[in-house]
Amino acid sequence: MSTLQATVEAPPATTLDPRRWKALAVIAVAQLMVVLDATIVNIALPSAQRALHISLANRQWVITAYTLAFGGLLLLGGRIADFMGRKKMFVVGLIGFGAASALGGVAQNAGMLFGARALQGAFGAIMAPAALSLITVTFTEAKERALAFGVYGGIAGGGAAIGLLLGGILTQYASWRWCLLVNVPVAILAAVAGSRIVSESRAQGDRHYDLPGAAAVTAGLVALVYGFTMANEHGWSATSTVGFLAAAIVLLTTFVMIELRTTHPLLPMRVMLDRNRGGSFLGSFMAGVGLFGMFLFLTYYLQGTLHYSPLKSGFAFLPFSAGIVFAAGMASKFLPRVGPRPLMSGGFLAGAVGVAWLTRISVHSSFVTHVLPAEIVMSVGLGFAFVSLTSTALIGVGEHDAGVASAMVNATQQVGGSLGTALLNTIAASATAGYIAVHGHSAGATASSLVHGYNVAFVYATGFLLLAAIASAVLVKATKADVASLEPGVPVG
Repeated sequence: MSTLQATVEAPPATTLDPRRWKALAVIAVAQLMVVLDATIVNIALPSAQRALHISLANRQWVITAYTLAFGGLLLLGGRIADFMGRKKMFVVGLIGFGAASALGGVAQNAGMLFGARALQGAFGAIMAPAALSLITVTFTEAKERALAFGVYGGIAGGGAAIGLLLGGILTQYASWRWCLLVNVPVAILAAVAGSRIVSESRAQGDRHYDLPGAAAVTAGLVALVYGFTMANEHGWSATSTVGFLAAAIVLLTTFVMIELRTTHPLLPMRVMLDRNRGGSFLGSFMAGVGLFGMFLFLTYYLQGTLHYSPLKSGFAFLPFSAGIVFAAGMASKFLPRVGPRPLMSGGFLAGAVGVAWLTRISVHSSFVTHVLPAEIVMSVGLGFAFVSLTSTALIGVGEHDAGVASAMVNATQQVGGSLGTALLNTIAASATAGYIAVHGHSAGATASSLVHGYNVAFVYATGFLLLAAIASAVLVKATKADVASLEPGVPVG
């Protein structure tokens, strides 16, 4: 294994920040708010759609506008946090996120809601990488850092399920608008606490920003997701579909060329080409595709097929949240003992088994026998995987790249979720249409056709999680010694 150098700016290894655990609590609250906002509106979406007269074709943008802005701007957000100060941008991100949430909560039309969701994603793209970098520089002792990553990983994995539960409670007992307005007081309190408790840190050196690269990658991702959306509406061979997908390829290729030639790249290739980080990022991306797809179709199944209320649907995801939290806590203990590769590859494999279990659901399936076991297996596996990949992605990262490496952990999952939502939705819709073409439009056939579409989508989601397991097993070479020796300025490997 090549020598890795961990040079993240931090206090000396013998000096422990006395406020580090309070800082972790503030960071955890902020990260939970960002993660759960990717799914909190899922259950509220039907109510928002009726209230604002959003069309069937455009309703997905309530979710995708957030995840695209978040994932597409995270790399730039990581650089800004590195250069301008991680604490400063953490607080700015919190304030902006709260303001965007307020705007969405009082939205009077679809465009206003879509814009507010995009603004939420943009400010989240500043806050999230700053938060992960702050953990990296605040916790300098190996076991404490593993525990901190365990908390962070549990939130990253379980926040989506918590968002579904909270969305169900707020929608049923208050209004869909409170799914956004609830962020306002949380953001204000976290910003005040963060400004007082969290210590400042920043990278030294140049302060240049790769704006052409940021524009190219964001536009490319938007074109890719929109191309998948056009495929759902008009077919894969339609001119609009082919045009957007071709534009996405050109823009993303342009982004890579910019990064290879610019002297101040948004995404330095040295960050991506390290095999440990590359394996972590690839696993995170594939897991994002499968995980977001699972939430999307399982939510439709619970409400549309099993006729669960929004609140009951939210509670149905509680076992998933519990499994993530339990596994994340266990992973923080096992990670320094066994190393990241077995936890990542085994965790993703268990996640794939859980999603594969869902391919057996039918119109008359029971939650207890078909959904609950799948949630438990999947959540425990992904809890181990998320904690491990978060830690592995930051092994040996240089001070100047801490923010961008942190951003990639979030960006890959969010971009995977955006693409997965669009792609799997297109696949499910095609499978449903094909089933109806064969079996007709009777009430029973229509219900079965929807579930058939979900089943096909779950098959593809299983495949993506299997790819995540393979990528982790093949690419990640970090050992327990690398994790245990991860101290600022100390070579490991």
